[in-house]
Amino acid sequence: MNRILAFDYRAHDSFVAPARQRPQIWRLLFGLVLIAAIYVALTQAVFSTIFQIAGSDADALFEEVNTGSTPRGMYLLLFQFGLLGAATVFACFSLHKRGLASLFGGAAARRQGILVLAGMILLYAVIWALPPYGGAERLEFGISIGLWLVLLPLSLLAIFVQASTEEILFRGYLQQQLAARFRSPLIWIVLPSVLFGFGHYMPEMAGENALMISVWAAIFGLVTADLTARSGTLGPAIAVHFINNVSALLFMSQPDDMNGLALYITPFSLSDTESVRPWLWVDFGIMLVSWLTARLVLRR
Repeated sequence: MNRILAFDYRAHDSFVAPARQRPQIWRLLFGLVLIAAIYVALTQAVFSTIFQIAGSDADALFEEVNTGSTPRGMYLLLFQFGLLGAATVFACFSLHKRGLASLFGGAAARRQGILVLAGMILLYAVIWALPPYGGAERLEFGISIGLWLVLLPLSLLAIFVQASTEEILFRGYLQQQLAARFRSPLIWIVLPSVLFGFGHYMPEMAGENALMISVWAAIFGLVTADLTARSGTLGPAIAVHFINNVSALLFMSQPDDMNGLALYITPFSLSDTESVRPWLWVDFGIMLVSWLTARLVLRR
């Protein structure tokens, strides 16, 4: 147990090694600005083309993408993250002279990712099988189970693109470059996690729950940053992130936003403080167990 809980980050040295060739902070800061600029430009170009093709259906499609209320809206929203991934890879190559493979941490990323993914699937299967039972009747169907099954392969791919891109940016590029410049984990683990949490701050949608959801996201960032430092690759972080988002986007979502691919819809919205707060504590518990499961699988 002590070995599982130990903060042994020796593998992180090899993960950070490619970033040490050009560790200057100005490169990182300019890289983030460049990523944002390229992402915005690509998004505008791609979606302008899509909306032109849509013609009279453009307004409806825009609303679907904005809310993620339909399968096609969700697919455009999720695959859009691929543009962010492309921008990140371009900035990394142009400013730091390293490619996509260096962001993942080598060949071990696939093996570690598959192992942790198997552990996460088993964990979530147990969680869904545990009592209390009888809660499903309070849920509403999102899309029919037949359509859900037909769309499942493409839905899994879309979520994989979204989760992988966020890990490449926050736990790959940002964490690597900060660790190449600063020795303290308080900087290269905490700072990207805080930024990740800030990116999930949505007061217009979540109301009084917005801060707690943002804190949840920041802690999730700490978990995936720790797994990355522990394993020396992005594989485990991507696996945990992927399964978390599959659960939230494909199985049970809220009526407010991003529910176009969900099998079930909860009877409460994100802004419903009385209903959401207890579930956030449950999510904190699941996050902790997911972290321990991933560390157990890695056994480093």
